Amino acid sequence: MKVIDALQGVSFLFLDTTPVIYQVERNPTYFDLVNTIFQEVDAGRIIAATSPVTLAECLVLPYRLRSATRLQEFSRLIVSGRNCRFIPIDQKVGQRAAELRARYNLLLPDALQVACGIEAGCDAFLTNDLDLRRVTELRVLVLDELKL
Repeated sequence: MKVIDALQGVSFLFLDTTPVIYQVERNPTYFDLVNTIFQEVDAGRIIAATSPVTLAECLVLPYRLRSATRLQEFSRLIVSGRNCRFIPIDQKVGQRAAELRARYNLLLPDALQVACGIEAGCDAFLTNDLDLRRVTELRVLVLDELKL
């Protein structure tokens, strides 16, 4: 499916960790695809959402490499990016994550990510994790299933 078609009706999109990494690191396989989505966010046609899980996962390698520049790039995009909302993990998210783990046998980070998207009212969830397609409470868009 074309990415623009997949985004029809999506005004609030939760970004899983991989799309953010692909964008910041300009991943040669996925950059053009995710950049199309980030252009929609930059233009304000889509509001993006991220979470502390996204932040924590994205910062591991920059901390290991002691890359202050990469730390700032990720933090700026995830926490205060243009047309991007940082969704906290609160009691409601925790309870929803437990429910999702029980229903779909998700790993805790995945359950927290999806729960943040659901509780924030996102229209869709962008990931590259095929296993998350099992979730029915939120429309899941998988990068490997999208094309330009």
